[in-house]
Amino acid sequence: MIRWLRYNAVGIGGVAVQLSVLWLLANIFRVPYLTATALAVEIALLHNFIWHESWTWRGLARRDRWRRLLRFHLGNGFVSIAGNTIFTAWFRELFRLPLLAANIAAIAAISLLNFALAAWWVFDSGADSSR
Repeated sequence: MIRWLRYNAVGIGGVAVQLSVLWLLANIFRVPYLTATALAVEIALLHNFIWHESWTWRGLARRDRWRRLLRFHLGNGFVSIAGNTIFTAWFRELFRLPLLAANIAAIAAISLLNFALAAWWVFDSGADSSR
């Protein structure tokens, strides 16, 4: 339960990072919203990975960090970028939600799948050296 709470605390910080970057890219730099969404998700992914490594799943072997980063990007990254882009477009076009509201809805829609991937594939301490 503690890990789930920590995961969500990191996720809340990641949402703040993602929404801030998305707003800057879309409104200040005029990047098309789907491209801005994918870039914002990538920045949030890196933020979240750093915090998960140092706090949520603290104490895992340092030598396996690059493998976990690769898995985080393959699992959580793919789900987050694809899911956020698809769901943001869906919520924006179908329900006419404003961009940030559509992105928040997309984040909520994929959060449980991302936790499952992180817990069972990316940060599984039993998988560090044995695979």
